[in-house]
Amino acid sequence: MCQLVGALVKEKSPLRVLVVDDSALYRQMLVRAFADLEGVEVIDVAVDGVEALEKIERLSPDLVTLDVQMPRLDGLGVLRELTRRSVDATVLMVSSVTAEGAPATVDALLNGAIDCILKPAGVDAQAEVQSIAKALKEHVKAILQNRSVSPASGFVSAKRGFRKHPCSVTKMQDVIVIGASTGGPKALRTVLRSLPATFDVPLFIVQHMPSAFTASLASRLNDIVDFPVKLASTGMLIQPGSAYLAPGRFHLTVMKKDENVFCRLTEDSPRQGCRPSLDCLLESLVPVYGEKVVTAVLTGMGSDGLEGCRRVKAAGGAVIAQDRQGCTVYGMPKAVVDAGLTDAIVPLDQIGEVITANQYRKPAAS
Repeated sequence: MCQLVGALVKEKSPLRVLVVDDSALYRQMLVRAFADLEGVEVIDVAVDGVEALEKIERLSPDLVTLDVQMPRLDGLGVLRELTRRSVDATVLMVSSVTAEGAPATVDALLNGAIDCILKPAGVDAQAEVQSIAKALKEHVKAILQNRSVSPASGFVSAKRGFRKHPCSVTKMQDVIVIGASTGGPKALRTVLRSLPATFDVPLFIVQHMPSAFTASLASRLNDIVDFPVKLASTGMLIQPGSAYLAPGRFHLTVMKKDENVFCRLTEDSPRQGCRPSLDCLLESLVPVYGEKVVTAVLTGMGSDGLEGCRRVKAAGGAVIAQDRQGCTVYGMPKAVVDAGLTDAIVPLDQIGEVITANQYRKPAAS
């Protein structure tokens, strides 16, 4: 009963936000933008990373908006220090698009920030506030929805083993696909690091993020893992043992010519507000690879991937979903789980193991 009462109180209490930015202008914009959102209370502001750390530990905010580049201690430094101190904080990066800012923002996402929003570059103050408020609204909504789910009804045990579905992926596969959104970069790092250094299939990645950051994400992932991670481009030959990341602002699809398969980028309309779209990628892969597709759907807002996974399952392919417990936002995996499309529902740190065990398991000798 006490747990239930605690969950209800938490659900009704406002989302307590700490705004961190060295620019007084952007601090004011963020405060004004949050003021327009229901269920949110800005409890304080900080002007640099050192002050942010002190206030995070003292105030325990539900959400921290963190500038990337700040004096004394930058955003990435704050995240690393929070990790060192074992302080659990939900952090949303607020970044400007600069040559220095893009890699730093991606590093922040790989180190635990849930997502990033872009600082507007216009001169109309009211329009800028509205732009920031629009970007914040979906993230706040997702965080509030996560808070409203009680552990008994929405969280899955993180014990070793498969979740809900006792069966694992059993077919040998010829292509691996990973889709993610909010919280995805850090989740991608975990999954990719758990894959073998060499493997004989292509791997495709769709990560929802602004186009300014996808090249840096490909570069960082390429440094982290032992196999090549490439930012996909039209005409790029798809080769076994390489990973292909969809660039922002484009849908990644594939085309087959003779015996070869190539990447193809399109600027078709966004699907459910997403471009790149996991749905678009999966729908282009199924005619080429048929049943030999395994898809892992990781943390993220919305339901991108749902329709694509329907195609995968109809063709005889396999779908793995990250379990509720480890998701930053349980949106994309929930959509495929609720639709009954999953072959396995597993914790994040087991997804690479599941893919590997079934991808590389050889038939027993007769």
